Amino acid sequence: MRLSISQETTYRFEDEVRSSIQYLRLTPHDTERQHVLSWQLDLPRQVRPQLDPFGNVLHVLSLEGPHACITIRARGQVDINEALEAEHERPSPLPYLRTTTLTEAEGELRDFAHASCGSKRDRTGLLDLMEALGTQMTGQPGADGLGLSATDAFAQRSSACHDQAHAFLACARVLGVPARYVSGYLYTPGSDRLADHAWAEAWLDGAWYSFDIAQRLARPERHLKLAVGLDHLDACPVRAMRRAGGIRASNGHVEVTPSPSLKVAEQ
Repeated sequence: MRLSISQETTYRFEDEVRSSIQYLRLTPHDTERQHVLSWQLDLPRQVRPQLDPFGNVLHVLSLEGPHACITIRARGQVDINEALEAEHERPSPLPYLRTTTLTEAEGELRDFAHASCGSKRDRTGLLDLMEALGTQMTGQPGADGLGLSATDAFAQRSSACHDQAHAFLACARVLGVPARYVSGYLYTPGSDRLADHAWAEAWLDGAWYSFDIAQRLARPERHLKLAVGLDHLDACPVRAMRRAGGIRASNGHVEVTPSPSLKVAEQ
């Protein structure tokens, strides 16, 4: 599947901001499963890309002087290999055994992980975990938004995709399986929208396998990956710091035009 993406987001502030820094992980890179044909960021000023410690493409947008809003645009084309189930990478997966404040499993969640998987530490066991979390976490998204830890999100039964991903990561790491947070887009067939989304990947048999708890999907055939990390803070598309002022409102839209993907032999 080939996806043509056009996204625009504007952040407006209550008062003029004296200075701000935006850490942008809005640029996908080539993997075994996706091939970036073209991609462009339109920012208030030119910024050179770099790689962060997780291998994500990072742009650091620093704005000095008063400003009341920021508009960020991204557009491009990406081919998705819908048939590929797993991705191989050279870097060691062992760093993804580390827990963070957002992905620590305590009490009920730790017990849930062991009960869901039993003695299984393979893909079958993690599929069982994905289904169990998807069944359990069906309440309203956490009131605290992205500030909820995995344990708190599980206790509140939050159905937000980032909360479910954090819960899965917490459980997988408790079971001794390296797992990482993924931010990106999810294309829904029959819709012209490519929604911001989050899911998880786990390292099994020498490759990364996807687990989308919100959609109950274990094959990332409709997913476009932007960034990975230990949790949302490492991989979020936009993370900002500012002096004075606060976000009054943000609005944005995403448009996507899908077309049949080219066969690998034809590329």
